[in-house]
Order: sequence, then C-alpha cells, then structure tokens
Amino acid sequence: QVQLVESGGGLVQAGGSLRLSCAASGRTFSSYTMGWFRQAPGKEREFVVAVRRSGGTTSYLDSVKGRFTISRDNAKNTVYLEMNSLKPEDTAVYYCAARSLGAADYDYWGQGTQVTVSS
Repeated sequence: QVQLVESGGGLVQAGGSLRLSCAASGRTFSSYTMGWFRQAPGKEREFVVAVRRSGGTTSYLDSVKGRFTISRDNAKNTVYLEMNSLKPEDTAVYYCAARSLGAADYDYWGQGTQVTVSS
C-alpha cells in the first residue's frame, strides 16, 4: 500500500505561483510513475502531467504548458508541481497519484489539495 500526502495548496492571486508537494510512503517510490491531476466542481478530472521512473516527463495538459513544471526527488520520496502565472481557470482540487510498475492505470491517490486562484 502506498500513501500519498499533498501539501502546498491555497489561495493565490492571478499571476502568482504555488508549489505543490506530494510525499509518498514506501521504499519503492522510485519505481512509480507519479502524476498530477486536477478536478473542478462539475467537471471531469483531467490529467495535468506525470514524471516517469526514469525522470522523464509526459506531455503537459495544453492549458498549463509553459506554466507548470513537474519534478521528483527520489531520495525524499517526493514529487512536486511548480505552478507559475496562475489563472482563475486553474482553480481546482489537485491530486497526486502513483502508478506502480506494470499497472495499467494509476492505482494510488492522495486526498487532494485545493488551489484557488482569484481574479
């Protein structure tokens, strides 16, 4: 079992920045693909970006390209999402998720952290 705990969410003005952190339990963290998702009320959950076991990243959600950056620190069992130039439309609950080796989909999820961007 993997436990994921997000932190760093909050209220920020448009144009501001936040850095989300996701701390993972387990000694096999380096074997997981780690992803960030977000969901606004009444909307479908959407994939933001993921970082692979190798450290390489997937493509970013089009609406966040050039503004968000994912990274991981395997020594700290932590994945980050740096968010810059935030827009009100970025307001959502952000979730950290892990996909274990061989899994077809993400199989572990954090509780989510609220990000609110004011106009």
